[in-house]
Amino acid sequence: VDRTRLPILRSRDGHDLAGGRDPAGAPRSQPGIGEPSPEQAAAPPAPEAMICNAESAQAHIGHNATEAGGAVILKESGARTLRWGPPRSAWTMDYRQDRVNVQYDDQMKIIAITCG
Repeated sequence: VDRTRLPILRSRDGHDLAGGRDPAGAPRSQPGIGEPSPEQAAAPPAPEAMICNAESAQAHIGHNATEAGGAVILKESGARTLRWGPPRSAWTMDYRQDRVNVQYDDQMKIIAITCG
């Protein structure tokens, strides 16, 4: 078996699960307790939480449901994602604080803007 081609097993937090040895069997240095692994140290910082506020986008009710209008609603609401709700469509009931929902009718007019 060519041990140099075996994958390195790591836990989610980046710690070596192969007993501190590299694929060739030599001891491998591990990050100390409380120190980030090299992969964690190179990771970009987490984005700030984006929480939807539908109140600021209510002025768009009655407007046409368009891609440009959706982009404005997304920006004004502060949400990370936008979900369009076509007429008579079923929606999942999961609540996401970073999502704005825009429902529209058969004439493509926006009838409701909510968060979740």
